[in-house]
Amino acid sequence: MPRSRDLGAGAFLPHYTSIIEQTAKQYRDVFGDQAVVEHHSSLDPDKETKQAQLATENWDAPIIVTTNVQFFESLFASRSSSCRKLHNIAQSIVILDEAQMLPPGYLQAVVSALKGLTKLFGTSVVLCTATQPALAGKIESGQARLSGFAEGIVRELMSDPAGLSSTLRRVELRRHFKGDDPVSWEELAGELSSLDRVLCIVNTRKDCRTLYELLPEGSVHLSALMCPEHRSEVVGSIKARLTGNGGLRVVSTQLVEAGVDIDFPVVYRALAGLDSIAQAAGRCNREGKLNDSGRLGQVIVFRPPKDAPSGLLRKGQDAGNEMLRRFPDEVARLDPELYTKYFKLFYAKVNSFDEKGIMRLLAGPDIRELKIQFRTAASRFSLIDDGAQKSVIVHYETHPKDGGMSVSSEELVETLEKIGPNRSLMRKLQRFSVNIPVRAFSALEGMGSIRQIDGMAGLYVQEASNLYDPVFGLKLEGTELGVYDLIS
Repeated sequence: MPRSRDLGAGAFLPHYTSIIEQTAKQYRDVFGDQAVVEHHSSLDPDKETKQAQLATENWDAPIIVTTNVQFFESLFASRSSSCRKLHNIAQSIVILDEAQMLPPGYLQAVVSALKGLTKLFGTSVVLCTATQPALAGKIESGQARLSGFAEGIVRELMSDPAGLSSTLRRVELRRHFKGDDPVSWEELAGELSSLDRVLCIVNTRKDCRTLYELLPEGSVHLSALMCPEHRSEVVGSIKARLTGNGGLRVVSTQLVEAGVDIDFPVVYRALAGLDSIAQAAGRCNREGKLNDSGRLGQVIVFRPPKDAPSGLLRKGQDAGNEMLRRFPDEVARLDPELYTKYFKLFYAKVNSFDEKGIMRLLAGPDIRELKIQFRTAASRFSLIDDGAQKSVIVHYETHPKDGGMSVSSEELVETLEKIGPNRSLMRKLQRFSVNIPVRAFSALEGMGSIRQIDGMAGLYVQEASNLYDPVFGLKLEGTELGVYDLIS
């Protein structure tokens, strides 16, 4: 993230680490290796020099590529180790990729921070997404109010977004022939089986497994119960198969909706928020090859047997359904102006834009007396609720296609138990971990299926040999969750 005297352009904040890696590679190709620093949890420690580690800690490079979580939690941090890099944000350009994924419950704090950066520190902010959230003006949701950016401050970089959207149109979107009526998994599996190449994105891991088990042999399953190394290998296999001529049917949770560069002629999407539906459409005719033959990709939105889980997902689904009913022609074209309407509709269903009360701590009635509660605010600002999930290191061995050395998580754990933790080893183990809800974690621990690594509080590893499935990933049968009733 440069100051204006450097390269004059800063790259920041992709939502997914897979997008970070792609983005960083593109910047290195243009500006060179020394100009770019990645800061995220999936870095390969074997490729990180001591100089790169120091640059990461201080954001000491012209271009920094990091996550929304790292960026905003650093802005709201109260520890010097997290704050020492913040001076480098002044006079920089911050690019927020997938801006629509900022959690609504933190939006007021996030928007206020961005206002401060632009007004007081000469920072420019680019909200980069195909589905722009409505963040300008006043937005009200019952008693909840969002004080957004001043009208006229936020502007489009492109002169004619609607015209560009029309010119670059690659897909047409339609509702499943059943409309508002749910389609059974058996019916859906029959439709998918009749297609040569199709991607189907569902709302929960349970739905993903249920549908996958009804599909023909050779189909592919993807969910976040698979560790990152497992998922990476499966995505690599999908890409390789897409270059050939054979059939391919993939069923996945929403994890493929951003940061996964795959291209299918037909995409099915379970009813969800319009932003999720549009992101799913981004996996359809992605390279525009169908346009060469005068065709468009087909995106079919269906209502699954069970609605999305309650909370923001359900509110997004309800708002998306309303948009499909009220603006069918505009949704079919995915017109850019739809997203402002959608987000206003979605935000109207949100309970709070400051659910942790952070603004009261930093800009409350006591601010005139300089009673600003930085440490409490920092403890409350967490874009990912770490307390709701715990991590388990699973048994998995990589299968390199390029003849490289395989890596076994069990061997890494053995090394950890012998020599203790170090930065490189812990980074490698992150690639073999799966996050699950606390109640499922407690159930697995109670059954003896996982164990704490000796002398390392909070670090747990798979104990039962059959706990990790080569297709579905970490098994949760026998826990309160039944079979994977989780998103992602």
